[in-house]
Amino acid sequence: MLKLQGKSIYLATLERADCRKLFEDNEYDFENPTDILYIGYSVEGADKWFEEIQAAQGKTHVRLGIFLNDGTVIGDIALQNIDNRNRSCSIGMGIQKLENRNRGYGKQAVSLILEYGFCNLGLERITAGTLDCNISAKKSLEKLGFVLEGRERKAIYFGGVRHDRLCYAMLAEEYNGKQH
Repeated sequence: MLKLQGKSIYLATLERADCRKLFEDNEYDFENPTDILYIGYSVEGADKWFEEIQAAQGKTHVRLGIFLNDGTVIGDIALQNIDNRNRSCSIGMGIQKLENRNRGYGKQAVSLILEYGFCNLGLERITAGTLDCNISAKKSLEKLGFVLEGRERKAIYFGGVRHDRLCYAMLAEEYNGKQH
């Protein structure tokens, strides 16, 4: 079992019960929206997600749970769509409960998965995307060293408004030059 230890959180393999807990705990943040809004989570949906994780794990994805040091699962993080030929992928993360957001857990999780991706998997490029209105995600990505590379104008329709999707990336040489 893979376990990556941070200061107040660790990343580890998700079990079926963890996926169910994440589905139960999901709270959408309308002030910092993401481009995916899941409505109607269910035990069956959580079980299907667990099966999808298992099918892709280590092949095209590395998805891990974000756990507080006491063992409570609070979210998940993934290196997604891993392209071994081009040594690149995208990163995705979610922390389920609003009370656990903006506490530094996400930054620790991203730092741990970046180290794993660049240092253990030999990736050379990791991308991330967020909506222009998600100020928290933009600030976090920039603090971590991601570089804004582009903007997909009016790419997402949400809440009756069109939003731009921002495209960020970090290269291995940029990561290697930073102290995380």
